[in-house]
Amino acid sequence: MSNEADTDDRIFKRDLLSSLPNLRAFAVSLTGRHDKADDLVQDTIMKAWANQKSFTAGTNMRAWLFTILRNEFYSQMRKRGREVQDTDGLFSERFSVHPEQYGRLDLQDFRKALDKLPDDQREAIVLVGAAGFAYEEAAEICGCAVGTIKSRVSRARTRLQELLGVSGESDYGPDAGDAAITARAFGS
Repeated sequence: MSNEADTDDRIFKRDLLSSLPNLRAFAVSLTGRHDKADDLVQDTIMKAWANQKSFTAGTNMRAWLFTILRNEFYSQMRKRGREVQDTDGLFSERFSVHPEQYGRLDLQDFRKALDKLPDDQREAIVLVGAAGFAYEEAAEICGCAVGTIKSRVSRARTRLQELLGVSGESDYGPDAGDAAITARAFGS
């Protein structure tokens, strides 16, 4: 039995080695670059060697190897499609995330500032800024005129900016209004 296994191993190695030139030519045709083709052939040989037991002796070794090579090429292409070249690190810097404690501290600061607002202003900014109600809907809920709600929201927004040290236009743009403060406070 051991002698038969040794013979099968030798045949496998011989057929594997004899397929290398054809594998390399196929890899070059897929990748268009000799260095990438060599890497692809190496990956193919490593996978074939690792899965040698799944190969049935007497079947078409070249077809099996070409299938492994083609599948490996497609896998690498899919992987590259999800990867982004960022050699200088500029792209990854934009995805940096502040440590969680900063968000908690910001929220604590916002809650303290919100508590310092008069009740009517707090109610207006929460309805319009956080809950997303239109001025008309907020006015109906509060039982006052639309202009009154707009005024309360404006005063609340201005006071929150003062308390939080936020300058409305430079940080968020001139039309960001209460949505910007809400976004900062609620992490949106």
